Amino acid sequence: MFSMFSTVSTTYAIRTELGDFSSIICFKAAVTGIEDALGEKAAKIALMTAGRARGKRLASELGLSQSTTDYKKITQQIQSALGKNGTRLCLVDKIEAVGSQILAHCRETICSSGEEPGSPRELSYTLGVMQGVLEEVTGHRLRGHQTDSVLRGGSHDVVAFEILA
Repeated sequence: MFSMFSTVSTTYAIRTELGDFSSIICFKAAVTGIEDALGEKAAKIALMTAGRARGKRLASELGLSQSTTDYKKITQQIQSALGKNGTRLCLVDKIEAVGSQILAHCRETICSSGEEPGSPRELSYTLGVMQGVLEEVTGHRLRGHQTDSVLRGGSHDVVAFEILA
């Protein structure tokens, strides 16, 4: 069974009757509540920071810490952990190096779910998870920003990361 706090199989469930998953509806309610309490910018920073910590932990648990720049291999492992057979945070179709940037192509992200077409919402938690994974893999501090959105006509939510240090 998968747990929200781990990517590897565990011998116990976090909740014995309901299991390890909850609804996107409840997650999105928490996000909008945090935005109401902290303001949109502070909420985005908090969610990205939480996601980044999760991503670093995930990459470490998968044995990806400073291990490879084979982005096809990384994509497969992250897709397994975060996708349909994992925690279902999102589908990660491709991670690639393009020039000096690393691009992550995701879809069905928890951040974009339930949003109306044309919504200005951007990735926060999902962006943070991908950033944390890639920082752990590369050993570099990264800065990410969303370059494309399924909400605004893109086929994917695309995040571009640049190396800071």
